[in-house]
Amino acid sequence: MLRDKISHLAMTAVMVFSVVHSLKAGDDGSGQYLQSAMPEAWQDYDSNRFDPAGSVDRQWWRQFDDSLLDSLIDLGVQRNYDLSVASRRMQVAKNTLGAAKGQWLPTVGINAGWQRSQTSGRATPADMPAARGSFWSGSVDMSWEIDVFGKIASQVKESGARFRATRDQWAAAMLSLEAQIADTYFHLRSLQAQMEVARTHSSSQLAVVKITEARFESGLASKLDVAQAKRVYYSTIASIPQLGSSIKASINALAVLVGEYPEALQPVLETPKALPQYIQLVGTGMPMNLLDRRPDIKAAREQIAASAASVGIAKKEFLPSLRLDGSIGTQAHDGGDLFTSNSFTWSVAPTLSWTIFDGLSRKYNLASAKEQLQIDIDNYNLVVLTAVEETDNALNAYTSDLKCISSLEEVVRQSEEAMRLSLDLYKLDLSAFTNVVDAQLTYLESENSVIEAKYNALSALISIYKALGGGWN
Repeated sequence: MLRDKISHLAMTAVMVFSVVHSLKAGDDGSGQYLQSAMPEAWQDYDSNRFDPAGSVDRQWWRQFDDSLLDSLIDLGVQRNYDLSVASRRMQVAKNTLGAAKGQWLPTVGINAGWQRSQTSGRATPADMPAARGSFWSGSVDMSWEIDVFGKIASQVKESGARFRATRDQWAAAMLSLEAQIADTYFHLRSLQAQMEVARTHSSSQLAVVKITEARFESGLASKLDVAQAKRVYYSTIASIPQLGSSIKASINALAVLVGEYPEALQPVLETPKALPQYIQLVGTGMPMNLLDRRPDIKAAREQIAASAASVGIAKKEFLPSLRLDGSIGTQAHDGGDLFTSNSFTWSVAPTLSWTIFDGLSRKYNLASAKEQLQIDIDNYNLVVLTAVEETDNALNAYTSDLKCISSLEEVVRQSEEAMRLSLDLYKLDLSAFTNVVDAQLTYLESENSVIEAKYNALSALISIYKALGGGWN
């Protein structure tokens, strides 16, 4: 009899479902999100530098062959607080997904207790003695929402998409951290290289100061030559403390990135080390590969899936819900009679509920969910466009930096030659000392320019790896 009633109620629910089937979420917006096709190739492609058939190694920073950089990135992945926050957000989303899946299962509770009460004897016209009584009770209650219309399934789908989005956001945070550590590390090495250049040039400039002083004392040069030589020397000396301050700031920045105090990194970073090889062949893949390699693009796509599921949930709010409540228990005045056949109680209550009118709140909730879906689609297209722009810019910057370095290295060679010739001519009184001053300044500037250009090339190379998604999978 009870089984027939439940079956009849379920059939009624199915009939209601067929009537309002048009309200269910059909296409959830998970089709083609791109408003325009991806480019077929990168702009100004250089086959000597970039391989469209290749791909980026997951641990791309190992291409620089620097064990200290490897250790810093490993430490940062373990201890960086921004990455830890992203990881915990991912875990929160995973727990939310588990809670959503839990709605498919019934809720079960246990109740047990003892009650003693007295009933008034004067509650009726007849004067009667008060009645006292007590009894023991226990029950197991169950409540289960049967997901006939897929509302819970849509909630699980939404939670799953949001979990995957946080996972991709965590991957993007990790890629950004790896790039930040590498870039800061190379900047530190470039500053240390400039420090070495400043010290080397200050020594040679001090030698020139002594030459001008000797010539002045011999009456072969004016006091002006001595003043100009000292001006060049002391301007170089003045740059050394500034470079030292910048080096300290870079070490402090690295310490924050790897979750350490600067004192722990100072001993291993204070020794200068040459910049690594900046000329590499990069496997870029095609622009379309960004859709599957860039974690920020994947996160934006998962946000669309989550919003599409939210639209489905909002549509299903128009549908009825089927709920099954049940309870089985026992009651008896004497605790020893709790489990006799005559003391058992039970109930089964299947319920079909359907909200007919709610002041149009569901209508506006559905409209808001659809707008949010469109917002996420627009954001996805913006993220894709930005990814292509970042990659193109990084590729072009890297190519330009390599060309710039070859020219600047020639400038250094010519500046060194000009410095030597101008000093020789000055010693022979065949050239003014201003030529020596100009040569000194140009030589120092050109060497610093080469160091900065090499760092810029490394930074552009890091930007390429980051823009291509860092090989993350």
